Amino acid sequence: MSKPSSSEEEYFAKEETSRLRNLALEKGRSLEADAIKAQKDLHFMHCPKCGFELSTVAFRGINIDRCFHCGGTWLDAGELEQLAGKEHGFLHDVLAVFQHKK
Repeated sequence: MSKPSSSEEEYFAKEETSRLRNLALEKGRSLEADAIKAQKDLHFMHCPKCGFELSTVAFRGINIDRCFHCGGTWLDAGELEQLAGKEHGFLHDVLAVFQHKK
């Protein structure tokens, strides 16, 4: 059996480095996903203003999140547009500022 050439050693060293880099990136993504899940679990249905628990209440046929401690009302994506409807006027102009164009 012959000794591997320097180009073979270099090739295998690069392969091993690539494998280790990919493992590290995968572990990093896994930790990020775990950290995101932990944050969501910690804050889900809690008021972003005061931290108390939010309650879901029906308003004009839409379930909105309400904090009865500080009085804050929180809307999920698309709920403001549903509440505003197709009206033209002040609220329509405000919505136009915040709408995300794709």
